[in-house]
Amino acid sequence: MKIITMGEVMLRLSPPGNSRLVQAPALNVEFGGGEANVAVSLANFGHHACFVTKLPAHEIGQAAVNSLRRYGVDTSFIVRGGDRVGIYFQETGASLRSGKVIYDRRGSAMAEASPEDFDFDSIFEGASWFHWTGITPALSDKAAKLVLCACEAAKRGGLTVSCDLNFRAKLWTSEKAREVMTPLMKYVDVCIGNEEDARCCLGFEPRADVKAGRTDAEGYKDIFLKMREKFGFKYIATTLRESFSASRNGWKALIYDGKTFYESKRYDISPIVDRIGGGDAFSGGLIHGLLTMPTMEDAVEFAVAASALKHTVPGDVNLISEAEAAALAAGDTSGRIQR
Repeated sequence: MKIITMGEVMLRLSPPGNSRLVQAPALNVEFGGGEANVAVSLANFGHHACFVTKLPAHEIGQAAVNSLRRYGVDTSFIVRGGDRVGIYFQETGASLRSGKVIYDRRGSAMAEASPEDFDFDSIFEGASWFHWTGITPALSDKAAKLVLCACEAAKRGGLTVSCDLNFRAKLWTSEKAREVMTPLMKYVDVCIGNEEDARCCLGFEPRADVKAGRTDAEGYKDIFLKMREKFGFKYIATTLRESFSASRNGWKALIYDGKTFYESKRYDISPIVDRIGGGDAFSGGLIHGLLTMPTMEDAVEFAVAASALKHTVPGDVNLISEAEAAALAAGDTSGRIQR
């Protein structure tokens, strides 16, 4: 199936292992970004995944394009132009020390992109699904307008639209997020987000204390009911991360379709190799599951398994196969070598 994702792909610079930025003599170079990570997952699961963005025509921009092509993502709709690729520096946490992200993305090509750069009706031709995240409209007012135009075109084309709310406090305030995100929700069929996203982007307040390592799935049910009543979402899903330390998390999910609440099985992930991109892996797995599996329960179990396994892979993108995720979802947690 042809699936479109749109957002910013960034250059990721990170110290090796658990080194701190202040001590690292060299930095590892990778590329990633919310919607780009979802596209890689979907391509890995066998879909025709297309990523839409704007990147400079210079060598760093080309390296970003190449990083997507190597995983089978269709880059034919990427527009070339602008002056710079967004950068983020990522420090992996360990035990009681939190991980850290430092952005250097102001004025990036995607932040300066305009709707005139893209022919959305052509991009969405033959596609069944469009996915975006709240990170993209947070980049700039121009990027927010771009998301609106894309959503309008997706609805004209009859696509299912999913959004991972993905609030980022380093990009905008909760007041600005609510102002921009609330009107965009009328285009969304599948809404994905955690407790911070629901509060900061849409003004809903779940009962959760992730800093104490606890999440209350029951506390989300009332919020999901209110979100569906206000916005009419077909599905609402959230990951539930129990953050005991930077090295150990509990991981599960909750989904609601207007009739049934379903809570997935829980995984204890320890030690975590790299948690960046875990939510994107869930989104990619959920989209795949909702498109190909008989029930939403099957879809969310697959998504949780795929995203739990992402925590074992360094880098932004999830390189777990459909078969590996399905095996974990079916109960194979042995970790035995496959010979």
